Amino acid sequence: MENYFQEGKEDVIQAWYMDDSEEDQRLPHHREPKEFLPLEKLAELGVLSWRLNAEDYENDENLKKIREARGYSYTDICEVCPEKLPNYEAKIKSFFEEHLHTDEEIRYCLEGSGYFDVRDENDGWIRVAVKKGGMIVLPAGIYHRFTLDSDNYIKAMRLFVGEPVWTPYNRPHDHLPARREYIEALGKKEITGHAVEAQ
Repeated sequence: MENYFQEGKEDVIQAWYMDDSEEDQRLPHHREPKEFLPLEKLAELGVLSWRLNAEDYENDENLKKIREARGYSYTDICEVCPEKLPNYEAKIKSFFEEHLHTDEEIRYCLEGSGYFDVRDENDGWIRVAVKKGGMIVLPAGIYHRFTLDSDNYIKAMRLFVGEPVWTPYNRPHDHLPARREYIEALGKKEITGHAVEAQ
């Protein structure tokens, strides 16, 4: 059953190394030639991912299992688009500032799509494209940023352990314990939680 979480995942989550262009952040920013990455590479960085049934997320047993296994007690749903998000342009700009959190960032794409950019162990940018049905977990302490793609719309479930804390710490914040613990785990390749066992 565990394989269900992984089956067809590449249809809703893709990753590639980004170019250095200053063009519109909503463009794909592929290198030339394109340099796609296997999702195992994200797992090595502590970025977990699953494919779930976004059509029936309210009754999805697999989502329930992930929430129970990882302690995600809080959820809400947010829509990021010009019509629904107050101060849209300013918010999009702030989401794209490189930052980290002292807790995991968990996002489950219910509709639309977007890009989560994460730093690899050599500080290169990896762009992670997430579409409907894709769920990702960015570990505490990883430098990252978010932007919409050129469709300008995502509806996402945000999950959290306990009461949500959304505070971003813009780079540099290398002195934070969450950052130090992340770097240490990366060095040991011991970032936990690569799969959730479904009983």
